[in-house]
Amino acid sequence: MKEMNLSCPVPPRADDFIVLAHGGGGKLTNQLIERVFLPAFACTPLEARHDGAVLNCNGLRLAFTTDSYVVRPLVFPGGTIGDLAVNGTVNDLAMCGARPLYLSAGFILEEGLSMEALRAIVESMRTAANRAGVQLVTGDTKVVDKGKGDGVFINTAGIGAVETSLEIGPAAVRAGDAIIVSGDLGAHGVAILSVREGLEFEAPIESDTAPLWAPVEALLHAGIEFHCLRDLTRGGLASAVNEIAAAARLGIEISETAVPVGEAVRGACEILGLDPLYVANEGRFVAFVHERDADRTLELMRGFPVCKDAARIGRAVESHSGTVTLESRIGGHRVLDMLSGEQLPRIC
Repeated sequence: MKEMNLSCPVPPRADDFIVLAHGGGGKLTNQLIERVFLPAFACTPLEARHDGAVLNCNGLRLAFTTDSYVVRPLVFPGGTIGDLAVNGTVNDLAMCGARPLYLSAGFILEEGLSMEALRAIVESMRTAANRAGVQLVTGDTKVVDKGKGDGVFINTAGIGAVETSLEIGPAAVRAGDAIIVSGDLGAHGVAILSVREGLEFEAPIESDTAPLWAPVEALLHAGIEFHCLRDLTRGGLASAVNEIAAAARLGIEISETAVPVGEAVRGACEILGLDPLYVANEGRFVAFVHERDADRTLELMRGFPVCKDAARIGRAVESHSGTVTLESRIGGHRVLDMLSGEQLPRIC
């Protein structure tokens, strides 16, 4: 933040306070990227604004990504911060069309964390890594004072081998592309909130955290022409499609009735005043595919348990560039904007 000159006060700009906001997956994150990080580190891989960077290394195409996990609580229905860290990084690589190979893990441990809790988290990471077919090959640990770390923070980085010649990313999206979501939305965010707030619902809701390389690999091997993949983490479906619309300079049209949301999650969101389109997921992605491949994509996806509820939800269009519109259940239309605040902070 700028140092104020008391003799001649200068009002701070709104973006001076961005770093004080507690959230991501919305307008504040985009402002940080646009105003701070891109100007400082501008380069072609970063400017692609994808889930990872695709790099050419002596004829090999590699994907590289990193992420940090600060979820609270550390253990939640359906997962832990450990398997979340593995799956989240693996999925970022998969969204680049890359087979996940290697991970690093950096642990920031709060003084007083029990060894039993740490072992459980590490074991969940080992299980998730085995399931995803990746190796954790390097890491680091740091300890911070009690009260400074919420138990455990985890940073991961991942390297994968790109197994397609397709250029996958927002810039490759074309008007007419079909938009397909891989499954029902909102379970992760609602599962976290239910534990955090001590809420109980009639039907149990578990996080959807899961690795996504297997269905992506199947699409690659089937020759599906997909143009962009994006996992629907913080900010949910709405934030993801807004980011893609802006980067592709196209409009996006979504049908609310086509978006799959489980009844338990829908009911919980109604009670809590949340929109499931903005709620985070950790085992779901959206695919922009050529129209001719839409039906085949759905058929292939639904062959995997993690994608059994895959659905076609909309299309990319030439009109209203950079804007996402939603056709409501009653037939009206409205702009589906980027999340301006943060519905569920600290959920991944």
